[in-house]
Amino acid sequence: MGKVIEKIKLTNIFDPSKFVEIDAVIDSGATMLALPQDVVDKLALQKDREVRVRYVNNHSEGKSIYGVAKLELAGRRGNFDVLAEPIGATPLVGQVVLELLDLLIDAKSKKLIPNPISPEMPMMEIL
Repeated sequence: MGKVIEKIKLTNIFDPSKFVEIDAVIDSGATMLALPQDVVDKLALQKDREVRVRYVNNHSEGKSIYGVAKLELAGRRGNFDVLAEPIGATPLVGQVVLELLDLLIDAKSKKLIPNPISPEMPMMEIL
């Protein structure tokens, strides 16, 4: 597992005039894309559903999922649902996003890099 901080661009796919560029923690130990509620509101994302989340301290609670945001990171992009966290929370990009964009955290350099096997574009594995 690893963590780095990277600038990300997020755009509401249904209203491209709604976008933000922010710094986010890229954490391979986390699961999905999580944003503070004020960023979700600025993007004007629509609430889709409720889920239960478990935090590292084993506390769990219900959270809202919003969608859909286009995420641009390290020269790659994809469309993702967003888990809303309280205002002031750190934006977080988790492993599901990294897998779909085919990005890796290089532990030695502490940088986000494209998968060396497919540096020019994401590779999907279908087994």
